[in-house]
Amino acid sequence: MDGTNKVLAIENLRQEFKWLIKNEVHKVFGQLKEILDAAARRYPVEIPELETQVRQEKYVMATSTQTSQDQLKCILTITGDSITAADMTLKLHKHPNVVYHTMIAADSPWRLQQIQDSGNYLRMALCSLVSIPENLEYVSADEVLTDLDRVLEKICRARNTLAIPRKRTIDELMNSKNMKTLSPALPSDLAVSFYLQAHKLIFAVYHLTQAGGTVKFETLQSESPVTWLNEVLVLLSVALHRAQQLRDKISNKLGGFYTLAILLRNK
Repeated sequence: MDGTNKVLAIENLRQEFKWLIKNEVHKVFGQLKEILDAAARRYPVEIPELETQVRQEKYVMATSTQTSQDQLKCILTITGDSITAADMTLKLHKHPNVVYHTMIAADSPWRLQQIQDSGNYLRMALCSLVSIPENLEYVSADEVLTDLDRVLEKICRARNTLAIPRKRTIDELMNSKNMKTLSPALPSDLAVSFYLQAHKLIFAVYHLTQAGGTVKFETLQSESPVTWLNEVLVLLSVALHRAQQLRDKISNKLGGFYTLAILLRNK
């Protein structure tokens, strides 16, 4: 390949790259705004600068296959990101004749921090997109990837916060501020937890026992599907996929450009 053709090949790749940045980047950013706006409207909490409002929803928890119906009963109301009412009845395998009953009241709600945290990450992703002028002319791939990666990270955090709850130790569960919202308080060898996982709300009970100096615990669990949560996770997954597609296109074009430049230089 002579010098003229080398220059033409590199120039063609450069033009393809410029076309991609000019015609695809802001188009995808606009699509991401629409998708994230749609996701934000489904959150049951107020998200600053977005059209959201606090909603109240009632759930009747259904026991899992490992837990019988008479062992665990729970009816609760969630207002925004807090459980503002709950009525719980527990029976343990080792004490089948003992029934534990406790409640959560509106004056001492149980916070579901995952909802607020996820909403905050979503807001940050949208703020990052809004801060990019629609007429901004990117001149390099690095500039695009910097903005895109900032948005991608926040969307990923918003999704994972809801889909994959942080694992907590038994000590963390026992000493949680939320445990103090229960009335009457449960015995010291019992802890309960509410959390979101994938498209479900989970209610878990942990019973601690000691045998030979080893601490063990038995777990009972019930759950309920959460409609808005499923819709939000789908929308966030779509946004992640669309953003990653754009990132791959840019990276592939950039990689192809550098590869060709090196090959031509070595000939």
